[in-house]
Amino acid sequence: MTAPSDTFAAFVTMLSAALDDHDATGADLARRMHLSRYHLDRVIAAAAGEPPAALRRRVLLERAAHRLTSTRRTILEIAVEAGYSSHEAFTRAFTRAYGVSPRQWRAAPRAARLPSRNGVHFHPPASLGLPALTKVGPMDLLLKMVEHHVWLVGELLTRAQTLTDEQLDKPIEISVDGIDCDPTLRSLLSRLVGQLDMWNNRMADRDYDWSVESHETVAHMRARHAAVGPAYLASVRELCEESRLAETFVDTQCDPPEVFTYGGMIAHVLTFAAHRRTLALGALHDAGITDLAHGDPAPWMVATA
Repeated sequence: MTAPSDTFAAFVTMLSAALDDHDATGADLARRMHLSRYHLDRVIAAAAGEPPAALRRRVLLERAAHRLTSTRRTILEIAVEAGYSSHEAFTRAFTRAYGVSPRQWRAAPRAARLPSRNGVHFHPPASLGLPALTKVGPMDLLLKMVEHHVWLVGELLTRAQTLTDEQLDKPIEISVDGIDCDPTLRSLLSRLVGQLDMWNNRMADRDYDWSVESHETVAHMRARHAAVGPAYLASVRELCEESRLAETFVDTQCDPPEVFTYGGMIAHVLTFAAHRRTLALGALHDAGITDLAHGDPAPWMVATA
């Protein structure tokens, strides 16, 4: 990545966190980037095809267009959130950008993304979408996951070298701190379904109801999985076919804001699901159900080829 693209990516990340800081001037934003106002304007305009202030106004208008159709807020409330001091000023800016007034838009909405050479857009519910710097296909994602596996095994060995023989040979009691607290077979199965459900909702700009995982019945899990499993698979298939795995998003719901890609999200799901599947298979084995063996994907791939 070149220095201008580094600066541009850092600017978008910073902007996503400062989107509602309407008191921040261009000079304030430049200082947060440890740059002069002149240098920031020049670099961002060259990389993005529009000055920083124009990029910010466009993203705020895109968010306002989304708010008009996804909330019951008044037009004035949406105007203030977008940084406009009056209904009239917001209506003029919105009409110039979209060709219709906010009221007309609310009655007959269209795609909220405005034309942009740089590919940075508002991404509901509270993020900025960044264009992919490279095309990433399924093979690239597979290689990345294998690279991560090889790297992590090496790091585990490096740290294990500092331990005593007694520590190395001590029987393992599986620690799940930070992943699942006090797991049961019920909670693991519910989370395996819930993880797919959660990411389906995240990609579709919907909230996930965590309460559904509270002592969920297996019958309900099966019904939920019958819907969310194929939906998640269809999303992954579409992302792979369209080479969108490298699309990057800044998630401002995290503190601090977190950057992730669709490919990274898929790898995240498979990694934590593998941990939970292994524990669930062990619990089933203890209950006398052994026909799934170790859940090894290798024979399954042969059988389903």
